[in-house]
Amino acid sequence: MENKPRDYISAAGFDWLLPLYDPFLRWVIREDTFKQRLITAAAIQPQHNILDLGCGTGMLTLMIKNRHPDARVHGLDGDSKALAIARRKAEAADDEVVFDEGFSYDLPYPDAAFDRVLSSLVFHHLTHQRKVETLHEVRRILKPGGTLFIVDFGKPATAIGAALVKLVHHAQHIRDHIEGDLVQIIHRAGLVGAEEFGRQRVLLASLSFYRASKELL
Repeated sequence: MENKPRDYISAAGFDWLLPLYDPFLRWVIREDTFKQRLITAAAIQPQHNILDLGCGTGMLTLMIKNRHPDARVHGLDGDSKALAIARRKAEAADDEVVFDEGFSYDLPYPDAAFDRVLSSLVFHHLTHQRKVETLHEVRRILKPGGTLFIVDFGKPATAIGAALVKLVHHAQHIRDHIEGDLVQIIHRAGLVGAEEFGRQRVLLASLSFYRASKELL
């Protein structure tokens, strides 16, 4: 998208870092491990409609499709350069996935369109207000009983970990994570059963796994 909002942060933070994004995730923070864990937790069924929210270069999107070929999988991101890489990956793998350009807080989908929404390392890129707006949009596009699954930075186990996370990320965006407030933010957005259901250490930081559902009618 040409006109990105001032508070928008791309997948790699800066366009010039984008070529390093996939190698960093793969070799430094072992993305395959925590993304496979997220997919397993989502308990995806055949013919489910799945959205990878903030898909970046499409790694999680393609992992979902690889494990669940009968699911209908979409990836959405606001970074056109990252999406171009994602589409090339899908073409090379001959995977039938759809990549859409858009923002998490203004989703281009109808109400009750998805059974699952998965998001990996996206929410720490959002300001508090954008997190709230995004969660309201997720609730809108989920089917009744549909579920959101998130893996992102959680409350650090040590003061050193908190300092390091703040050093490499925007303090305003990461504060909700450091202070352990993300579950309450999800709950206040109207999703039910919000909980942190697991953790995983990466380098000196800690990733947390979250889930919450849209209420049944």
